[in-house]
Parts: sequence; structure tokens; C-alpha cells
Amino acid sequence: MEFSPRAAELTTLLESRISNFYTNFQVDEIGRVVSVGDGNARVYGLNEIQAGEMVEFASGVKGIALNLENKNVGIVVFGSDTAIKEGDLVKRTGSIVDVPAGKAMLRRVVDALGVPIDGRGALSDHERRRVEVKAPGIIERKYVHEPMQTGLKAVDSLVPIGRGQRELIIGDRQTGKTAIAIDTILNQKQMNSRSTSESETLYCVYVAIGQKCLTVAQLVQILLEANAMEYSILVAATASDPAPLQFLAPYSGCALGEYFRDNGMHALIILPPLRILLLCNFWPRILDDLSKQSVAYRQMSLLLRRPLGREAFPGDVFYLHSRLLERAAKRLDQTGAGSLTALPVIETQAGDVSAYIPTNVIPITDGQICSKTELFYRRIRPAINVGLSVSRVGSAAQLKTMKQVCGSSKLELAQLRLLEVDNRVVVPAKSHLRIAGPPPPTNNRYHHSRQS
Repeated sequence: MEFSPRAAELTTLLESRISNFYTNFQVDEIGRVVSVGDGNARVYGLNEIQAGEMVEFASGVKGIALNLENKNVGIVVFGSDTAIKEGDLVKRTGSIVDVPAGKAMLRRVVDALGVPIDGRGALSDHERRRVEVKAPGIIERKYVHEPMQTGLKAVDSLVPIGRGQRELIIGDRQTGKTAIAIDTILNQKQMNSRSTSESETLYCVYVAIGQKCLTVAQLVQILLEANAMEYSILVAATASDPAPLQFLAPYSGCALGEYFRDNGMHALIILPPLRILLLCNFWPRILDDLSKQSVAYRQMSLLLRRPLGREAFPGDVFYLHSRLLERAAKRLDQTGAGSLTALPVIETQAGDVSAYIPTNVIPITDGQICSKTELFYRRIRPAINVGLSVSRVGSAAQLKTMKQVCGSSKLELAQLRLLEVDNRVVVPAKSHLRIAGPPPPTNNRYHHSRQS
């Protein structure tokens, strides 16, 4: 049977209409809450979810998928879980956790998700950057050769830090570790005022974890009085925030610093999870250690029933810090020559650097600044133990004039310490006690620095 011309035209018309038929369907994968409690939830039905993907509960609370199991997904909740109930719907967002980034973030205080908490309104003119990104590869990096001046003579002369370096600050509590980091931010005011272009300015990102809201406000006040907030960003995950936000805060701060690094500028990120105790003269003494983030991560892992390792930390706690600190780098000239410098801070117990977290972080970093309790009590500030402190970049991160002046300073200071020990004469007394003579006066010209 042959088709008539009219039937052929109708067939062609139908075929063209069918081939051009298009409907934009939006399919959302929905799951249901199996159990909830202690800031985490188990959800059934999200079979295609990605690791680290954001989800949204029926109550509007958001979370992040950390455990991908055969039958359900372990999700940590960003906020209170009191409004989440068993059987509630959970929807995938299809996006990995990201935060706003850009120069609009300067002079602002934000939480771990990049939401302003300083009461100055919403952000404007910014881009979004993923919190978890891959660190620059070997080919994309350049050797560290530019000095990152801290303004502290003891650091710049004996343990120089370069732009793009990762220098660990480690020591016992109340030995002035984080004071070194805060003084570094304050001292950038004078150095940035002498810069002639944005490529010479150093922007600072300060991550505050586990401290009270009052102490965050006091820290902001200190930076405002010194006009240091003009080039600074403060990321705060306070003590009232859940463990997932405290875990996420360092990565959010690193994403903010990477904006400057990838756009040919220089940034400094300080990673002390903080607890601030007030001392005199309105200057906070900060007791800090990078293990605060590890504790939050351990809490989440225990609730998600992950296998445990040494000191009850999960097995991937080394990767937790390595993937964070490896993002600090000096980029090639072809990619803008930007840099991101990291100053993580760790607290030791009785000078023991062989604990789990210190032994994890020391191999990742490019050197460490060790503070000593004895020097601190002798009012040598900053209380840097020159014998244990080292910078693996060394004189490559110093100006030529600084090399000439301070080339032999570390050796001379070590000889001075040795002579000081030898001059502690012990004389016999009538009793069984031995009386040690007073130590000779020490030369503190390398250790003089302002610290209240």
C-alpha cells in the first residue's frame, strides 16, 4: 500500500515534531531519615550521592555526606538536629560545599559556611569556591624564595619564613605561640603600606575554632584598633557551633586564601583552633593547637562508627591535615606567581613532640618554630627555642642584607647557650645540698619582641 502525498507530509510533520520534542525534567533524589542523634543522621535511599555533597532536610537544615555505606549514608548536620525526625525527607542538592570568596570578604567575620556573623549585612560582588579542592601539583609550584616578613626579629633572622611556606608553631601552653601569629598580622600593616601594587600586599585569613563569641569580638577589636582588618578575614567556628562546622572551618579559610593565591596575590592563613583567656591590658592569651580540629573530627567519626586508630583518632587523620596544609604553595609566574602561606599552631604537653598529632603535622610542614616555657618565664619574648626551631627554606627566604647580618647569628646563639650551661658552677656545701651559682646575663638582642 502506497502512502498518499498528504499522508507522507503528515508522517514527515509528525517525525519532525517528535524529534524536536523536549521537556526539561528536574529529577531530585529523595531519601528518608533512618536515625538521628548527636549531630549526625543516617539516611536511606540516596544511592547516587557523592562524598562531601550537601543535602537538605525537610526542616531546612543542611548537612554533608561523609559516610557512603552499602545501605545508607552517614550525614553530619550543620546546626541543631532537634527539628529532624525519623522518617523525614532528605533531598540532594547536587553541589559540594562551597563558600563565597573575594575582596568583599575583607574586613568581615564569617562562619564556616561563609555567612557573615558581624552584623554588617550581606556580602556583595563575590564568587563561590569549593571548600575541598585538590592541592596544586608539582608542575604548578615554584620554589619558595620571597620572604614573608613577620616583623619579629627572632623569627625573621633565625627562622625565616617564605611566601608559600608551611611553618608549624609548636610548644606548651601559655608560651606565646599564637601571639607570634597575631603579631605577624598586626605587623603587616606597616609592610602593606609600603607596597606599590596588589601583588606585593599580604592578605591575612585567621581561623578561630572552639572559642567564645565574646573572645572573637575582642580579637576583632584588637585588629580594628590596629587597622589590621583592612587586609584581614576572620573565620569563626565558636564553641556553640557543632563539631561539623569546627571541622569545616580550616578548609573554608583555606578556600578564602586560595582566591588571592590563584589571582596573583599573596595570602597568609593562620590555623589555630582557639580558646582565649583574658589577661591584663585587654590582650588575649590564646591556648591553641591544631588538634582541636582533630578532636572535632574524632567526635564525628565516633558517632559515624568509623574504625578507630591510635588515641581513638580515625585512620585518615593524617590525610585530614595533609590535604589542608598542602594547599599552601607558591605558584609559577605563568599562573600569576601568587602564594598562600600557612602557620598552623599545635600545643604540646610538657614539651612532648612525640604525641600523635605533632608527629603527624611536623613531616607535612616545612619547618617548625618551637617555643620553650623556661625562656618565657625568663621574659624572653617570643620564647623561641633556637636549637629545636628550623626552617627548611632557610636563607632562601631572606633578603641579601638580612643574610649578611644574621648569617652566623644562630651559631653564636647556640654557643652562648652552651657557655651559659658551663658557667653554672656547682660548689659543694656542708650539707648534702648543692648550690648552683646564678646564670650569667644573656644577650636578648635576637629575642626582643613586643608581647604583653
